[in-house]
Amino acid sequence: MQIRLSGPLERDSIVNGYGLRAVLWTQGCARRCPGCQNPETWDFNGGFLVDVAEIKERLGQIKGQTGITFCGGEPFEQPEACREIADWCRQKLGWNVWSFSGYTYEQLMEIGGAKTEFLKSLDALIDGPFILEQRDLTLKFRGSRNQRLLRLEYGTGKILSQE
Repeated sequence: MQIRLSGPLERDSIVNGYGLRAVLWTQGCARRCPGCQNPETWDFNGGFLVDVAEIKERLGQIKGQTGITFCGGEPFEQPEACREIADWCRQKLGWNVWSFSGYTYEQLMEIGGAKTEFLKSLDALIDGPFILEQRDLTLKFRGSRNQRLLRLEYGTGKILSQE
């Protein structure tokens, strides 16, 4: 299995979730939110393909991280590959797993299938499209007031709390 990424694997991030985090920047997003900070990640044919096995190998070599965050682009456009990586990080590395999404939690649950299965692999989801008119630089991990930081129950995807 392969995943399309927009850039190299990042490590030691403190802005994409709590703790020191590895970050995967996925490529491809149909939402194209005006004011998006990552418009270079929209093109579904951009970036580069990488084997999921290679990503796992690279992640396994990183020390000192507490979790992984999936950013984009839209990680939920590649839910099978993201879920495989997420589950591996939790099981093999003991990391917590976060993802950003332009979809809302409710939309992902309604769509179902692979998107919901990836959702069940998460400890936290920052959901909702970026809305330029609601931009707020004081929010932790979010860009606009409509977005939510949802703590999820691993394995079920149920919302435990909201920030």
